[in-house]
Amino acid sequence: MKPKKVLIFAILGAFLAGIVFIGGVFFASGNYWMDRVQANSEESVDSDSSSPPGVGASTIADIVEKAGPAVVKIETYVSTKSQSNTYFDDPLYRQFFGQFDYTPEQKVQQGVGSGFIISTDGYILTNEHVVSDAQEIQVSIADVEKPVSAKVIGSDEELDLAVLKIDAGKDLPTIKLGKSSAVNVGNWVIAIGNPYSLDHTVTVGVISAKGRPITVQDRNYRNLLQTDASINPGNSGGPLLNLQGEVIGINTAVGSEAQGIGFAIPSDTVSKVVDDLIKEGKVTRGWLGVEIQDVTQSIADNLGLEDLEGVLVRSVTSGGPAEKAGVEKGDIILSWNGSKVKNTDQLLDYVGAEQSGKQVKLTVWRDKKTAELTVTLGER
Repeated sequence: MKPKKVLIFAILGAFLAGIVFIGGVFFASGNYWMDRVQANSEESVDSDSSSPPGVGASTIADIVEKAGPAVVKIETYVSTKSQSNTYFDDPLYRQFFGQFDYTPEQKVQQGVGSGFIISTDGYILTNEHVVSDAQEIQVSIADVEKPVSAKVIGSDEELDLAVLKIDAGKDLPTIKLGKSSAVNVGNWVIAIGNPYSLDHTVTVGVISAKGRPITVQDRNYRNLLQTDASINPGNSGGPLLNLQGEVIGINTAVGSEAQGIGFAIPSDTVSKVVDDLIKEGKVTRGWLGVEIQDVTQSIADNLGLEDLEGVLVRSVTSGGPAEKAGVEKGDIILSWNGSKVKNTDQLLDYVGAEQSGKQVKLTVWRDKKTAELTVTLGER
């Protein structure tokens, strides 16, 4: 064979070998990257649980499955009179038979709300505004075929809390009250309720803020939890749960002009009064007998205060607990039983948390020096 042809065949063979080699490299590389893509896809499937970041795939579902049966739907009714027989409006009929007041009562649904069972024998927590003025209350339970009649055992308009009692003829599922003080802004929470009569609707969000004061339809709320978990009409009275399945709030209000802003009564507030509501039917609060306002910069300057903490006593009720203890108009209340008083809301919370007859030590600022007083609270 001529050298020229040998050279051509050698080049051609090297070329074909190169193609085979490069093809093998690309094939192996392709398999490698396909394996990586497949592995990443599997990891994505494993990690994508449709749950919030840092929450297990079944955490929320497990909580809802456990707590859901204890969440109830509350329907309230009032009786109204209506003219049901057109003959009574006929003047000729009335001329012969006289006047008749035929106005039979009809049961009309007043509203729908939520609640949750706190004892196996049928005590239920909800909002006071859910059941106020109701003549009849019906409670629907998950595993009970028909609604059960309920009665109000105790209620408090100021805190917007009510306790109902039902007799279902058997032990009922319950939810435990947790500690709202242990909840931090950013913690995940779960709301369960009946918005727009949609039974056992579940929404998820976070605690957006704590200690919020708001006013809703002439109700002044203090120290509420704020959440972006969807809360709508019908959610009122339902539980706001932490990731341990404990109630850390009672869903109460929603920002009507905003989205993602809902509010709940802290469970710590509920825990302090639930026994009073069950045993006494009301919340017994202490009474100090003063009119107060926050300390402004000008007040602090005039009275020689170094900061803006404390509350100014604007007036003292004659014969009230504060007057008897020696509190005077113009005093600045600095502390309550050793705890600093920062503003009027805090002092109101301190007073409201105590029972009548309780003795409390006050530190007041008067004549540019402090004085210690002991007051025995009255009942409001």
